[in-house]
Amino acid sequence: MTAIETFAGQDAWAEACAARLAETLEAAVLANGKAIFAGAGGSTPSPIYRQMAAMALDWDKVVVTLVDERYVPETSPDSNAALMKATLLTGPAAAATFLPLFSAEVTVDRAAAVAAAALAAQGSRLDAVLLGMGEDGHICSMFPQSPTLKTLLTPTLKPTVLGVPHGRDGLAPSLERLSINLPYLAQAGRVVLALKGAAKRDVFEREATGDPVTQPIAALVASGAPLEILWTEAA
Repeated sequence: MTAIETFAGQDAWAEACAARLAETLEAAVLANGKAIFAGAGGSTPSPIYRQMAAMALDWDKVVVTLVDERYVPETSPDSNAALMKATLLTGPAAAATFLPLFSAEVTVDRAAAVAAAALAAQGSRLDAVLLGMGEDGHICSMFPQSPTLKTLLTPTLKPTVLGVPHGRDGLAPSLERLSINLPYLAQAGRVVLALKGAAKRDVFEREATGDPVTQPIAALVASGAPLEILWTEAA
């Protein structure tokens, strides 16, 4: 199993995550003239984004997107785009180009197709990815027992964005979502999974040895993605 790197406090953890992602983006800009970064929503990445935002990268050559999004506009408090704009796309990083996953289409699946085309037009792969993980073991919007989980975890599909419906019988997610699929993670230049707290470490260690067909963390580990797991006990 991929080793878990431990950090004594949140500040050191956030600095390490940010430094590795920035290093990869800088290398991609030097090699290709541009870089693509995809990040998670939720509360976990916010201190990492604030660290990244202050870094002196060629942000005008960086495209920033999300690994997943709730099917809501940026005016909603549930919007991952709004969170990212408030934490990452500030200061020097405000020069980056933001590519949202949400668009006001007839259905979430149509919005996913629009996002997939826009992301594919930027390049064939993501250079750097920041993931979080829910206490149910979900990454991106790959929720255990979700109707779309099998498709999202299919390693032989091309990288794409898919619509995620409501969970059945009260299961997550409670809102429709959009999510990149596992092949986007498997083909990325660097994937940082940022974990906080003892409970999430326990979930990761349990899920990592599970079934990659039905458990997102197991699928991520089995995919061969260039995965680095950075953890701090400070929740």
